Amino acid sequence: MRILLVEDDKNLGQATASGLRENFAVDWVENAEDASEAIETTDYLMIALDINLPGQSGLEFLKSLRLNNSQMPVLLLTARDATYHKVEGFNSGADDYLVKPFDLDELLARCNALIRRSSVKTNSVINHQDLTYEVVSRHLEKQGQSISLSNRELAIFDLLIRNIGRYQSKDKIAESIYDWSSDNIESNTIEVHIASLRRKIGKDIIKTARGLGYAIT
Repeated sequence: MRILLVEDDKNLGQATASGLRENFAVDWVENAEDASEAIETTDYLMIALDINLPGQSGLEFLKSLRLNNSQMPVLLLTARDATYHKVEGFNSGADDYLVKPFDLDELLARCNALIRRSSVKTNSVINHQDLTYEVVSRHLEKQGQSISLSNRELAIFDLLIRNIGRYQSKDKIAESIYDWSSDNIESNTIEVHIASLRRKIGKDIIKTARGLGYAIT
């Protein structure tokens, strides 16, 4: 589960990215130009966007995002708390608004809420073999019994279950669970997570195809 943070204040950006990484893979950039490049090459669940950016402002970036028909959820981060500032943000295409300084727990809660709301647009419940997966709550059951997954296992499972029958490469899977800050990723890390998933949900549910990757079939 990967999100993009756009914040030019280095201290705040570092602290916010570090806090968000408790729940997400986070890519942090400091201006709109780098944000534009990031979304062209990476699939994100949402963007946490500062308004006051050098060069192109956060609102200008947001407007261009919506003009390109992007439906990606955007949470605005700003020190501006006047009502007309909030109205301007929402009219520019924001999905939510958080005033600085903010509590990290509230930021995490708002990010999770935005992702849940965007997930409602997809099938809310996916049934496959003896698995039942609630997309919004990310709750998984096997034969009626709850299955507990780690954050990274859940991110991999979510990617696979949303793409039943379509193989996902190791690079694509790694992209969904690791951000740019991740160093020294072991070559067998994905295999380790897949092996753990198979133990929990059934070894025959996730298939491997050489040169293609993994798929739930």
